[in-house]
Amino acid sequence: MASKSSPASLPSARTRVGANIRRLRKAMKGKVSQEKLGEMAECHRTYVSQLERAKTNISVDRLERFAQILGVDIADLFLPPP
Repeated sequence: MASKSSPASLPSARTRVGANIRRLRKAMKGKVSQEKLGEMAECHRTYVSQLERAKTNISVDRLERFAQILGVDIADLFLPPP
């Protein structure tokens, strides 16, 4: 049976989402910039930056949009980054 991390040892959901967005953005073909990802998601580059640094909240609708663009399931954005 796999051991589970205690909730106190996991980064916050906001931190995990931001780290995963950054990791997946950089893994995209051509290493997509924050500005380009913002254009694709119809939001400003500074919003992408704030998300990646866990400085702002994100709506479920935007989470779905980012997951679609990044080619992952929305739940994957909440996983602890590798």
